[in-house]
Amino acid sequence: MSPVNRRDFLAQASAAGLALATANVAHAASARALPKSATDKVTLGKTGIQTSLIGMGTGSIGSGQASNQTKLGVKEFTRVVRHALDHGVCLFDVADQYGSHVYLREALRGVPRDKYVIQTKTHATKFPDAKSHIERYCLELGVEMIDIVLLHCMQKPNWPEENAASMEYLMKAKEQGIIRAHGTSCHGMDPLRIAAKSPFVEIDLARINPEGLIMDDKAPDQVASELEEMHSAGKGVIGMKILGEGRITTPERKDASLRYVLGLGTVNAFIIGFESTGQIDDILTRTEDAIAFLGKK
Repeated sequence: MSPVNRRDFLAQASAAGLALATANVAHAASARALPKSATDKVTLGKTGIQTSLIGMGTGSIGSGQASNQTKLGVKEFTRVVRHALDHGVCLFDVADQYGSHVYLREALRGVPRDKYVIQTKTHATKFPDAKSHIERYCLELGVEMIDIVLLHCMQKPNWPEENAASMEYLMKAKEQGIIRAHGTSCHGMDPLRIAAKSPFVEIDLARINPEGLIMDDKAPDQVASELEEMHSAGKGVIGMKILGEGRITTPERKDASLRYVLGLGTVNAFIIGFESTGQIDDILTRTEDAIAFLGKK
């Protein structure tokens, strides 16, 4: 693609994103009030879990128990996490697949447990495996209780049947106070539609941005419709891929995406895979601006 055509494409994408964000402002007003600020505390559906509007993800290009965040090394990872915490970000998304449990443990060493919220994920499908996973996760994270545990990367519409035994354990773990809430992260529209209707799903981690990048459907409104159903049912909705896994890079497109997601009024919180303190400062500022922009409409 030539430089001129590429500029035209980015300009068109930015304009499309801004139009989508503006179109959803009216819906936002009816769905829920806008956050007061980028550091506002929010409640995740009916779970009662309160967390920051913005969370830190630790799984950018995450697989094989490694990610861009863990590749920073413990010292730099800790510096980014502490900067986030010092600036009001208290939701941390981790997973066994990312290898980020022990990194977060070290980063939060000495921080009172009630000052942060941990969300992690499991691929277990059997009761004993789910139990073993959660016990190991607690050891790796250095905690006695994990706030949110999700079934990781549900790709099939029959995921409730395939994961019935692990769901049974997670529900039992909640009764025992080992976890506070359970739910899913989905990859695909059919799994997402099932999650929207499933009583098991108290919290869903959903891919959402106005450009349809790395999402369950290339049409953002299709995904937004399912998130609206979840929100109306009292489920907590946490957005991810807000910046298209790093593909939304220009200031205009970042702003358009934040306005779109916040403007939906159905996404309680969202996570960004921060890799530096500068990225945290940038998103906090842009989120403040997006809230101000939507508040004027």
